[in-house]
Amino acid sequence: MDYLGLPRLLPGRPYPLGATSDGLGVNFAVFSANATRIELCIFDARGRKELKRFTLPECTDEVWHGYLPDAQPGLLYGYRAYGPYDPRNGHRFNPHKLLLDPYARQLSAPLQWSDALFGYRLNHARADLSMDRRDSAPAMPKAVVTEDGVFNWGDTRPPRTNWNDTVVYEAHVRGVSMQRDDLRQPMRGTATALGDPRFIDHLHRIGATAIELLPVHAFLQERFLTERGLRNYWGYSTLAFFAPEPAYVPQQGPNELRQAIRRLHAAGIEVILDVVYNHTCEGSELGPTLSWRGLDNASYYRLMPGEERYYINDTGVGNTVNVSHPRVLQMITDSLRHWVQSYQVDGFRFDLGSTLGREGTGFDPGSGFFDAVLQDPVLNGVKLISEPWDIGPDGYQLGNHPPRFAEWNDRFRDGVRRYWRGDPGQRGDLAARLVGSRDVFDRRHRRPWASVNFVAAHDGFTTADIVSYNERHNEANGEEGRDGHSENYSRNWGEEGPTDNADVLATRARVQRALLSSVLLADGTPMLLAGDEFGNSQDGNNNAYCQDNPLSWLDWNQAASPEGRSLTAYVGRVAALRREHPSLRAARFGNADEELHPGVNAVTWFDAGGQHMNQPAWENAEDRVLQLRRAFRCEDGSVDVTLLIMNAGDDDAEVTLPQPQLAWESALDSAAPDAAPGPHGEATIAVGAHALRVLCVRVPAASDAAPAKEQEAGSPEPDAPGEPRPDDGGADQPAAQPEAQVSP
Repeated sequence: MDYLGLPRLLPGRPYPLGATSDGLGVNFAVFSANATRIELCIFDARGRKELKRFTLPECTDEVWHGYLPDAQPGLLYGYRAYGPYDPRNGHRFNPHKLLLDPYARQLSAPLQWSDALFGYRLNHARADLSMDRRDSAPAMPKAVVTEDGVFNWGDTRPPRTNWNDTVVYEAHVRGVSMQRDDLRQPMRGTATALGDPRFIDHLHRIGATAIELLPVHAFLQERFLTERGLRNYWGYSTLAFFAPEPAYVPQQGPNELRQAIRRLHAAGIEVILDVVYNHTCEGSELGPTLSWRGLDNASYYRLMPGEERYYINDTGVGNTVNVSHPRVLQMITDSLRHWVQSYQVDGFRFDLGSTLGREGTGFDPGSGFFDAVLQDPVLNGVKLISEPWDIGPDGYQLGNHPPRFAEWNDRFRDGVRRYWRGDPGQRGDLAARLVGSRDVFDRRHRRPWASVNFVAAHDGFTTADIVSYNERHNEANGEEGRDGHSENYSRNWGEEGPTDNADVLATRARVQRALLSSVLLADGTPMLLAGDEFGNSQDGNNNAYCQDNPLSWLDWNQAASPEGRSLTAYVGRVAALRREHPSLRAARFGNADEELHPGVNAVTWFDAGGQHMNQPAWENAEDRVLQLRRAFRCEDGSVDVTLLIMNAGDDDAEVTLPQPQLAWESALDSAAPDAAPGPHGEATIAVGAHALRVLCVRVPAASDAAPAKEQEAGSPEPDAPGEPRPDDGGADQPAAQPEAQVSP
């Protein structure tokens, strides 16, 4: 190529960062505040031979830049950074190490492990204070210059489903299709399979409106896992914030993911990405030098004050990204915009979101990260979900994120598991969780959808395993079973793991349906773990991060079994019930005592005798029956009323329905999942052990009623149980639940 004969680069521009083609050449720009020189390295088409090095000729505002005439998309490149190798003061420059552009939009190949990837000499007495002078280029993936804006999106547009109508399906790109026998082998485990019409039909069948994908950013296969014969399956080890994982797009590169998103959008399915900006794959001071560490370690990472050799480790994986630095924050927001604009994704779930909100004084809901994201016009219309914890000081921040962020609600997960496990004294906590966790989220004009409700996620037991195992079984991970959560609030119901005992299996199936129903029938945003809708199991492994094999892949044979088909149909039925009845999905926190029909308030709790729950009732730790009646005034003036009756006891219960008597229809019985809906005119109702029932009615508007004010779909969110109110101890007076549940 002609440009290889150039003695030097043209100055170029400092913005945008990354490699940008204009058709006549490529502009390169990379940030480093502490480097003394940065070289651009050009490679052959296979990435094996370094053809030329150019010194970036200009540095503007700590951005090094240069322009390479005649270069075109498809060019492979990397960087070498010069500066002090002084780990004690936070600097780890080593020009012998080829560095990946932090803004790389496509990678040429996977990383190949070699001792040369480390900036220091392994097994040296001085450890990371030593310096390794071997060239790491042969082992490193190279960045590929791409041409943005050439994909044809056709007439499809992001669905942008209302939060209140959203049902999230958490899935793994590879895991959802690796065991699909109806797909050709090259499609399995790739982004292409996400757009397959049969998979999309499955999402529609269970009522999912959004698929939340575990990390699709290019990630590292850690050396310690490869040495054990294992692989990083989940992908929480980011190598490139702008590039898709090459293994997920093996046929057509990044466009393979865009095609899948286009097909999902055409079917009305949103795409949410699980993103990891809190740490990188470079690990602790003993990790490899692959990108950020070699470009400017002291800027990209949070270092220990006074001991800059070491990293602050609020994430538990060796390092913490320095989100407080303006250029690092710019990299994160540039990455988010890239995925929205170039891939049209509909939202993000932020791994360890508390870390992103940390400033020098700790977590701050007004941190630079939150402020930058919330004011960004490109990100304004997308869904934002945080995992509201990390392992740092005051790392648990559930409910403390700013408005517009939803949060994974682990209190919902644990409370619902404990209730259906049969633990005593759980009705009060369950009551708060089912009405949107008002005690947690009713502040700063937030809405119930801010609570992302789930009983199972990728990290932990599947729902089938919650009802099949008392203990975790993680021996396959090679850590002697010590990894993963030790307390799972699970119960095997008589035998550990697989069994042929019909009674045990029947009880497990009941509890499984009750758990999934609780997610879909609670106020908030429901999230289902992929495979839970047909009973997928991980054999009791609750930390399958390194199991890229059938243990973690969805078992579609189970989905095709009679039990799997029955459970899938049941989940779809519950999801449809949620869609049909606005009283099952509150749109806002409102007044629980608002009377919407004579004798019917927006939200009321009752015991098994049909009496209002009072303080002694909430304090009764042994009663397992609870009734929740919710009401919503519709646009036409009619009132949608639903009654959710739950029995976590070991025996069937005869429950008295609350007054006033309404023309109820029995819509759902989790103990009889195939039972058809029908009228229920009796004053009592039988609720099976470990089961729930739903009764529904639409009360017509009174003929002389004034036109109803139009509201959002969903019911006014009630005062959650625990709101202080007078209590005369009478049966007709709603009363607070135990003090431990009182809302702040």
